Parts: sequence; C-alpha cells; structure tokens
Amino acid sequence: MEPSDHEKVVLDADGMRRTLVRIAHEIVERNGDCERLAIVGIHRRGAILARRIHALLIELLGREVPLGDLDISFYRDDVGRRGEPDQSPTVHSSRLEFEIDGATVVLVDDVLYTGRTVRAAIEALFDYGRPARVQLAVLADRGHRELPLRPDYVGKNLPTSRRERVNVNVVELDGVDDVRIASPTASVAA
Repeated sequence: MEPSDHEKVVLDADGMRRTLVRIAHEIVERNGDCERLAIVGIHRRGAILARRIHALLIELLGREVPLGDLDISFYRDDVGRRGEPDQSPTVHSSRLEFEIDGATVVLVDDVLYTGRTVRAAIEALFDYGRPARVQLAVLADRGHRELPLRPDYVGKNLPTSRRERVNVNVVELDGVDDVRIASPTASVAA
C-alpha cells in the first residue's frame, strides 16, 4: 500500500521493528525482575503490537509472560460525539486468561492522542481485577491530551496538528507495516 500524495511515512517497517525492540528492552530494564509482568493490547492495532512486544519479551527474559487483549468499545465516552451520527461500535472479544491482581500490566496501544482510549482501557482492565501497577506503551504519541495521562514507553513522538491524522498500518490488517501522517486534505478525501 503506497502512501498517497497527502500522506507522509514517518516510520517504515524496519523503523517500526526497531522501535518495538527498543520498547521491549525498556520494559525489561524497568520490570525485568518482576515475576508478575503481563502485556495487554488494546484492540485492534494495539493488540497486534502487544503480540509483537510479547514475543520480544519472551526472548529477552527467557520465560513466559502472560499476554491478553482488551476490547474497550463499551467503555468509550466519545462514541457518537464527534459530530458523526451515533454509530454502534465494532466489538471484539477481550481475552485476559490470567490473574491480574497484583500484576504489573503494560497496556499497549498504537497511537496516544486525547487519552480517552487509555482511560477506557484502564476502566476495562479494572473490571478483571486490581493490578499492582499499570504502565502504558505506545508506538506513537501525537500529543493533544485531554486527560492527564503520560505514556511510560513511547516509540515516536509525532508533533501533529489536530486536523492531521496518524495512521498505523500493520501487515496483519493492512498488508504493510508503517506509520503515516495524513494531511487534512487526505482525511477529507478518505
């Protein structure tokens, strides 16, 4: 999938791979001695990135690390509030097949923007138990926070305008791995 004239690739496949390796190393540096470390991805692309980080962590730690994923569709506070007609969310199943009480849980998402997705994910996570710590890993942080949240692990800071869009593509869904910034013209055309 080639970028359009209104898109700029800011991370290619190799850059994404290196970024995820760095994030995995940072997680190990901070939590390597933690017996109860778990990785939880936020559907959709966050769950895919979490699986990749999970594989890297197993390799680095030499032991199994629990992996789960969360669907936050019913925890969102902004569905239908963006000037669009009220739309039913696409629902995926959550999978947390391990005890999270007392664990250090690293939530993984693709892009951090307003913070509302992360807020919803934390709320959903606490319906499964009470972790000792929750940390946040994101591939891209584009700023413009509406909630007082800050990621623990950031792949790339992307200063953007509110009118621009950050698109994370993954091979599993899009046929290519990259991160793109789309100009407002591209958002209107899409």
